[in-house]
Amino acid sequence: MVARRTVVKAAGGGALASGLAVSAAGASGTAARGDVLLVVEKSSHAVSFYDAMSGRRLGSVQLPDYPHEMVVDSRRRYAYVGHYGVRMASTIGEGGAAVFVVDLHERTLSRTIDIRPYNRVHGMGIDDRDRLYALSEEKAVLLGFDDPATDRAPTRAVPTHGVKTHLFSLTRDGERAYVTGLLSHTVSLVRPYDAAVPPVLVTPGQLPESSCLSTDEKTLFVGARRSSALVAVDARTMRVRRSRKVGGDPLRVYTLDEDRLLVTDIVGNTLTVCATADLRPLRTLRLDGIPAAVSLHPDEAVAYVSLLDRDRIAVVDLDRLAVTGGFATRSEPDVSVLLPAARAY
Repeated sequence: MVARRTVVKAAGGGALASGLAVSAAGASGTAARGDVLLVVEKSSHAVSFYDAMSGRRLGSVQLPDYPHEMVVDSRRRYAYVGHYGVRMASTIGEGGAAVFVVDLHERTLSRTIDIRPYNRVHGMGIDDRDRLYALSEEKAVLLGFDDPATDRAPTRAVPTHGVKTHLFSLTRDGERAYVTGLLSHTVSLVRPYDAAVPPVLVTPGQLPESSCLSTDEKTLFVGARRSSALVAVDARTMRVRRSRKVGGDPLRVYTLDEDRLLVTDIVGNTLTVCATADLRPLRTLRLDGIPAAVSLHPDEAVAYVSLLDRDRIAVVDLDRLAVTGGFATRSEPDVSVLLPAARAY
């Protein structure tokens, strides 16, 4: 997880910022001309390109049913999208068994990597060498692709020893991955490049789903959804350092900088900034929809929040923790990536 240059300023706890009274077009706050937001739209079965300043949809790439997680390489050349193949984690079904390679220059589906029998592909990651990782929820296996731009199949795989493995966090060098198991209620530390090293597991709470690493990669922060808790785990020993009840349903956790985290709550429909030192809430913003996922601008203090039930992106100024804009999307926006103007295609 890479630190952002400008982040939320410290403030007293408990204050609520108001909701989302903005127009669709021309309301994206501090977006620069030419910035493009790439959005996975689960129930439109597509990845779409939006002008981040005007909110205008520039184009879409249709995919097979229910794509979910997505990562983009460092050159902003390709996006890699996992084929989960079912709408929700609770949906029964075999799901998909593929990784979609989207050409960001041409805005087309470049090719599909068939990874059967590894199905229900959900968590996706990419390291600082542009090596790709994809997680099979059904098989509880983390797959690796050494050259995903050309690989026709995984080049490696490691078992995670979790059950219903859903998401993972990855160190920048790709040497460690932390995989959450929804049904085992575990987080597994696995070594993608040495499957002979057995996974190290911890139970941080009930229904751990999202996690993120601290900027120095020494601490793993986990959202334990059913426990309504934010948990700090030693990233080497996998021992729980501290846990704090945060209420609601902490679906996703993101690192803002060495001092602050950003947590989404899909019961209260809030974003909360929490301190990394003791996990206490610092500020909270209430939204008017379910914050399914957040992407952070690589250069500015701006977050793009996908409101799953509103078919909308909310643009949030992280310095003020306030909604400054937003725009409509197609059905069920989820993971997004901001392609800045200098690198947008």
